[in-house]
Amino acid sequence: MLRAPILYLSHARWARSFITRFGLARRMASRFVAGETIGDAIQTIQALNARGINATLDHLGESVTNEAEATRAADDYVHALEQIHLSQVRANVSLKLTQFGLVVDEGFCARNVQRVVEKAQAVDNFVRIDMESSAQLEATLRIFRSLAEHFDNVGLVLQAYLYRTEEDLRTLVAACARLRLCKGAYQEPAAIAFPKKADVDANYDRLMQIMLNQARAVPPLGHDGRFPPLPALATHDERRIEAAKAYARQINLPRDYFEFQMLHGIRRELQDQLARDGFSVRVYVPYGTEWYPYFMRRLAERPANLWFFLSNYLRR
Repeated sequence: MLRAPILYLSHARWARSFITRFGLARRMASRFVAGETIGDAIQTIQALNARGINATLDHLGESVTNEAEATRAADDYVHALEQIHLSQVRANVSLKLTQFGLVVDEGFCARNVQRVVEKAQAVDNFVRIDMESSAQLEATLRIFRSLAEHFDNVGLVLQAYLYRTEEDLRTLVAACARLRLCKGAYQEPAAIAFPKKADVDANYDRLMQIMLNQARAVPPLGHDGRFPPLPALATHDERRIEAAKAYARQINLPRDYFEFQMLHGIRRELQDQLARDGFSVRVYVPYGTEWYPYFMRRLAERPANLWFFLSNYLRR
């Protein structure tokens, strides 16, 4: 019941102006966001690496509407890749196409992303293109496929709550695309997305099996935590994780042939346990000043976080 209105608030300008005035919101966001600077993010990644966990770095920002901002976003990612290389942390980067100018011009956006992919290639690193709402899906697929024709260090995210994802995934797996599977965090109509959680979970498990079957048929190349050719399963749902572990055992897939991915600030104990058990684990580490939309999506995923925020506000 709360997910839809919270997601609406995540992109409402009036709500952003109101909520970000409160220091409590920023403090709560710090649970999920590594800090405002690349230095803050590198420190967070160093701590993760010390626990045996890899990272994917995300400079927060989306829905950019002018070329200057989109160009700065590409500059920021180039700088982030330089800092990853200099610090030698085990991390790659994830990015959103609307931050790179997708709503301005698709060709301009693609050129911005290519600049980042080229930089990543030069420092032996990897770029993951996040999937946003269904409105950007086709353009995201076009840009990814165009880049994948020329670069082997670029991957994509697919969302299990969309009906079409199984067909997309089968096509991309056949092309040996490097994929991350998540459930999906945007509000989508029932005409194109499973409205019930149980159906999303069942579809996630079906898609997970396709990805692991491919990993067994075409074993991944060696990897060092920065450049991940592994199929990635992004979830905090223990049932989905147990289903993946059970299926991997069933098909005799080694634990280092795929990886679990989670978000910074969520289920740390589960991250550590998986790493201790010999599974590859990667944590999504966001940083930057544009934390509000990301924070609101985290509230939408777990309403208990919203009640904590409201109860603390009402005590003021």
